[in-house]
Amino acid sequence: MVVVGLTGGIGSGKTTILEVFKSLGVPVYIADTEAKALMNRSKVIKRKLIHLFGEEAYKNGKLNRPYLSSKIFNNKELLIKMNAIVHPKVASHFKRWVSKQNAEYVIKEAAIIFENNLQSQYNYIITVVADEDLRIKRVIKRDNASEEKVKTIINNQLSDAEKIKKSDFVIINNDLHEAKQQALNVHKEILKKIK
Repeated sequence: MVVVGLTGGIGSGKTTILEVFKSLGVPVYIADTEAKALMNRSKVIKRKLIHLFGEEAYKNGKLNRPYLSSKIFNNKELLIKMNAIVHPKVASHFKRWVSKQNAEYVIKEAAIIFENNLQSQYNYIITVVADEDLRIKRVIKRDNASEEKVKTIINNQLSDAEKIKKSDFVIINNDLHEAKQQALNVHKEILKKIK
């Protein structure tokens, strides 16, 4: 099975582009969504996260995301430890998911493919980019976040220029109509390469 990675910085509009691929019949796996689900579902992950962060990691049996975010936001070491617990579980869940798909290719959306040096796991990588001011506006609107917080997140991620260098395809998502057309073109290109 051909696995295509889709990545991009916060607010670049990855979800919107994924919807285009879904509408073309491409199975889509969103790593972040699955990670959150597994953090709530898996007893092993729960036990390890409570050991790492304390009882407050879960509230009424559900993952306490604001608490975890506050703990890892400025603590790279804790983030690395948390990822070491969650990522292997997501990876095996993804493998099982892929084995059930029946398509020319699948897309796995993951925000930090390059940051975690995971590009070897993909046959092709698509990076979604957008102007920084537009990204900031989108995230403020979506998450009700402060401009300062969004800029901090952007500065902690690899720059678009770096991601573009390492990608097979780039979709510029400043204008929705144009971005959808680019996604369609990328889809056709991938199918051509697979043949």
